[in-house]
Amino acid sequence: MTDLVQIIGMTICIYMSLFFIVSVLIKDASIVDIAWGLGFILVAWITLFLKGATIPLLVLCIIVSMWGLRLSWHIFRRKLQHPGEDFRYAAWRKSWGNTFYWRSFLQVFLLQGFIMLLISLPILAVANAQVQEWNVAVILGLAVWIVGFLFEVIADHQLALFKKDTTNKGKIMTSGIWQYSRHPNYFGESVLWWGVWIMALSSSGAWWTIISPALLTYFLVFVSGVPMLEKKYEGNQDYEDYKKRTSVFVPWFPRSS
Repeated sequence: MTDLVQIIGMTICIYMSLFFIVSVLIKDASIVDIAWGLGFILVAWITLFLKGATIPLLVLCIIVSMWGLRLSWHIFRRKLQHPGEDFRYAAWRKSWGNTFYWRSFLQVFLLQGFIMLLISLPILAVANAQVQEWNVAVILGLAVWIVGFLFEVIADHQLALFKKDTTNKGKIMTSGIWQYSRHPNYFGESVLWWGVWIMALSSSGAWWTIISPALLTYFLVFVSGVPMLEKKYEGNQDYEDYKKRTSVFVPWFPRSS
């Protein structure tokens, strides 16, 4: 397992460094968001190449590819429609000043690469254990993954349609699945990685890879996901009203005003 982690860690380091070079050339550090989903695909298939195919690992490669391709394409398409650096990275570029390049390399690209390695641990555990057949953990984990994936896909689709309607400019998305959670896409991403971890439980002793979904959920809820978007709409009265009646993360019935 240690050798596999080292190889994948080095692969991720090279991969993220290449994206950093591109970000410098085009002056857009937010391309790291595109690199995120594609990076997991790279990890999954290199792992399968190194360790050999088993049914659980092949299933993981397929579902991670589905998730990664959809997410990266969604972000890339959004970037085509709205060119320029994402507001989060633009704010860091402004506040970090002359130190932006080396700080973005360490705190954006390499840090996300390290987090990618930690979140990939269930995949590596399945590959290392060489479990060959379908089992309860794989089936249950796949079912949980499907639920999370559908949440993410539906939430992103509904939001895209909402923004596409010019009459909604300046308005807050509060309908569809968004009436039950202010961040249903993030909730879906968290759930699908819990599903991946459950699949990893098919490998004896892999329970410790719980660090993967736990870390991802923590970052989404407390660091880079929910807090940044909540701050963006701080002071917006419509959003403040929306916050009062809508669950922040886990979908739940709206509270009465």
